Amino acid sequence: MSVEVRPGDVPACVRFYELVGFAHVEAPETLKGVATWLQWGRTQVHLLHTDSPVNPPAGHLAVVVEDYDATVERLRSAGFEVDPHREHWGVPRSFVSDPAGNLVELMAAPPA
Repeated sequence: MSVEVRPGDVPACVRFYELVGFAHVEAPETLKGVATWLQWGRTQVHLLHTDSPVNPPAGHLAVVVEDYDATVERLRSAGFEVDPHREHWGVPRSFVSDPAGNLVELMAAPPA
C-alpha cells in the first residue's frame, strides 16, 4: 500500500502508523529520500514523498489490527478521531485519517 505525503508530514505519519502497529524499516537504497517504508508482518505502507500529495477520493487503506480495542485507544489517546462504523463480517471496524489526510480503515479481523 502506498500513500502520498508532504515531506514535512512524514514524521507525524510514521508516528501514526507506529500507533497502528507498523514499524519503520529501511527503504531500498534507490528509494531513500523518495519514500519512507513501514512494515507489520508481511504488510507494508509506503509513504511517497511529494510536495503536492493527492488523497484517494474514495479509496482507503484497510488494516487488520491484532488488538483492535487497544489500537483504537492508542490512537484516541494520541488525539486522533476514530469513527466507528457498522460491523461487517461480525467484527468491529472504524475509520481514522492519518496526519496527511489519508483514510485508514481499522478492522478487528479480516473479511470472512
